[in-house]
This record gives sequence, structure tokens and C-alpha cells, in this order.
Amino acid sequence: MQYRDYGKLGFKVSALGMGCMRLPMIIDGGNAEVDRKKAFEMIRYAADNGVNYFDTAYGYHRTMSESIVGEALEGERRKRVKIVTKQPLFAMPAQADIRKNLENTLKKLRTDYIDVYLIHNINPGASWEEVKRRNLIGEWEKFKSEGLIGAIGFSYHGNEQCFVDILDHYDWDMAQIQQNFMDIEAQATERAIKRCGKKGCACVIMEPLRGGGLATPPPSVKAIYDAYPVKRSAADWAFRHLLDYPEVSCILSGMSTLEQIKDNIRLFSADDAKPGCLSVADKDLLSRVRDHYTALRSIPCTGCRYCMPCPNNVDIPNTFSLYNDGASFENFDQPRRGYSFAVKAQTDASQCVECGQCEEKCPQKINVIETLKTAHKTLQGWVE
Repeated sequence: MQYRDYGKLGFKVSALGMGCMRLPMIIDGGNAEVDRKKAFEMIRYAADNGVNYFDTAYGYHRTMSESIVGEALEGERRKRVKIVTKQPLFAMPAQADIRKNLENTLKKLRTDYIDVYLIHNINPGASWEEVKRRNLIGEWEKFKSEGLIGAIGFSYHGNEQCFVDILDHYDWDMAQIQQNFMDIEAQATERAIKRCGKKGCACVIMEPLRGGGLATPPPSVKAIYDAYPVKRSAADWAFRHLLDYPEVSCILSGMSTLEQIKDNIRLFSADDAKPGCLSVADKDLLSRVRDHYTALRSIPCTGCRYCMPCPNNVDIPNTFSLYNDGASFENFDQPRRGYSFAVKAQTDASQCVECGQCEEKCPQKINVIETLKTAHKTLQGWVE
């Protein structure tokens, strides 16, 4: 296993981290629960074979992920690994909830300290303003001074400008962002990675395979890989895009089977799985693959948002973006999970009353109403 410096904190972590949001499931009709036996086997195998970084969160697997991670790693393994978890704003509406939730998380994780504790999913606008208004960083500093947490971090899905504002606001120990070779100019962008490096802030990557989509390319993308003289799996190419950055401390993979864990450990244990692992030609290959994926998007939505706001709160661009992701990768698992949040927020396409205002405004002349019906039919049905 390759190991990397964790920012300025003076310890090293495995380049491969285990994300515990996609543990194996037992699904019975509309009911779903984690397959604890398989999850324990996977987590313990990872810890015994070089992975020393485990990432979970308050809400993963209907708040059960922390308990499973804690039970799996209890005892001697806990001493060898770093456990990272996150508290979201929605779980702490009152100030007293902040400490109460941390204490509950410590119990679930069966530990008396958390190595890295994150403010979960800070986003531009009201989310970031609330973090500042309630002085949540100050609360995290109290936990650190008491020895309850070892480091302070945040996770982020949003644009580059807000990311810069957050990163420069405080001397963070770590930042967790989405990045993969499809998202180099999306969300925080690849410049965020380099900015973390300059500040000595550990940079941890989530969604390196775009919810698994990049690991199973459609035939037309696979043909591009197959024609290249260097033979690697699609997952290996996607991981190497991130391993090439010296500023990246750890790459999280949400593995769902023991076979995936074994394969990823093999990939991250290669002698050249380190910065500089991509040649100019390799980078050109990934650029061509990225362009081809983009061309596979089936709804010609540019995300201009001229159709918004919808009078019935349908997030039309988000729905189309999720559908296009599934169509491009020929894998709708991650888009369906993303759409489930829209359903909970009542911004999904089922809220459409077919008023037609969006179609009048769309510069691409998309048949929005019928396309929303198609997208909704495909994207609904995720079971967490």
C-alpha cells in the first residue's frame, strides 16, 4: 500500500481510504439494511491489509454506518487506523445538539476520540453562512482541546469560489471534495486540490469513480481504452488521475464487495501508484475519454437555468444533469441516489404541474415536460 502525508499533521495515511457509504446491502422489497456479516469482513480485511483510513458520517445507511464501523474496528484494529466522521447541519438544529451528537457518535464508534471530525456538506449560500453565524468551528475547537477529536475538517459540494472562501476563512486540517477526471472543472475544480497543498491542508477525494460509473465504461468508451498501448482497467485509470496529484492525501472508494477491496488494494499498492504516474500521453487519453463521455449526454441541457425558478419548485437542471450522468455511464445507481435527495426535498419531477413556463424560456427548445417524465421514471426508486 502507498502511504501519503496527511497535510501538515505529521502522520501518513493509506492512499486508498474506505468510504463507508456503500456497504453491502440486504434488500427485501422496499426494505434495505446493511449486510453486517459482509460489511465486517470487508472493513476488517481492509484494516488488516494496509488500509488505515475509514470514512463514515452521521447519516450514512440511515445513521447505521458509524455503528458498523465502530464494531468492525473495535479493539486492536482501532489503534492502527484513522476514523473520520461528519456531522451535518440538519442533525444539529439547536446548539445543544452539537455536543450531544458528538457524544452519541463516540458511543456508536466505540471509541473515546475521533481522528478527524468534519462539518458535513458545507455548501454555498445559507449553509456556509450558518456555519459562520453559529461559530461551529469554535465548537469543533473545543472538542479538539478536550481531546475528543484530533483534527478539524469539512466536506464540500459546491463551486470553486465558495470553496476558496471556506478554505481561506480558517486554518483547516483537512478538506474533502469531489474530484475525478470528469469533474476537473466542476464543483471545487482541480485548482482546489492545489490550493489545499499550498496551505498544508490535507485534501481527501470522494467520488473518484463518479459513484462507480467510471469503473464500468460503455462499449464506445471501453474501445478508446482498449486501443491504447498501455493496458489498465478503467478504475485504475480513474484512480491514477488522482494519484498523480502530490497534494492529494487520500482517495476514498465506496467499495461494496470484498473483491472490490482486494482489487483496489492491489491497484494502490503498485510501485508507481504515486505522483508522476501519468505521462502526457496518458493525460491525453483521459481527456479523450472525458470528451466522449460528454458527447454521450442525451438531453441537450446546458445548465443555463433560464427555466428557473420553477413555480412548483422542480429543480429542472438538476434532474436533467442526473439523467445525463446515468446515460453517459450507462449506470444509473449514483444518479438515482442523487435524485432521492430531490424527492425528499420535493424538488423532483413529480412536482411538475405541466404549466409550460419552462418550455417558453428554454433556449435549447427542450420538450421539458415530457423529458422530465422520462427522467423521473428512470431515476426514481432508490433504496438507501
